Amino acid sequence: MTRDSAPDLLVLHAVRITGFADTPVIAHRYGLDAARTKELLHDAEARGWVGHTAFAGTGGWSLTEAGRAENERRLAAELTGAGGADEVRDAYRAFLPLNALLLQACTDWQLRPTAGDRLAPNDHSDPVWDAGVLHELACVDRALTPLAHRLGNVLTRLRGYDTRFSAALARAQAGESTWVDRTDIDSCHRVWFELHEDLIATLGLNRHTEP
Repeated sequence: MTRDSAPDLLVLHAVRITGFADTPVIAHRYGLDAARTKELLHDAEARGWVGHTAFAGTGGWSLTEAGRAENERRLAAELTGAGGADEVRDAYRAFLPLNALLLQACTDWQLRPTAGDRLAPNDHSDPVWDAGVLHELACVDRALTPLAHRLGNVLTRLRGYDTRFSAALARAQAGESTWVDRTDIDSCHRVWFELHEDLIATLGLNRHTEP
């Protein structure tokens, strides 16, 4: 049976996987009540786990080092309690080759080498090139569905990555090119980055030493 996460864990974890986001975005990430999310964020701030900064008219929450350690401690306890550590580790191994394909597709979306410049930006004037990239992303999309189901059967909070990725890909296939790699919308790249961070955090791995 899949395990539901406590709201205070979800709030802390949402801060981690979004990187930097304000209260409404944190609340939306797991469908939490906005007022309750604000209360939990201030509780976490009082404990030294999160901090809020503002600049240029925008603001957001981020984890402190203590908050990152607390997040990982709670995630480890949750995974042990769910009895799904082996399943999530196996899913992560299946994720890695897909990660390589996704990163290459995003690179190819941004760059289109020419005879004189191997780092020439992709101006999206070659429909065949772009169609090839979208085909690669569609292959990733198909492989992500069963992987996401496996993860969601262990922890409820790991559900939804496949549907978010598919929604972003559909918009890109419809001609909205920014939905491949833009970082401030729920693009293919953004969804994938969050999934990668989620898996690393859940398994207690280090992004700088793991693929």
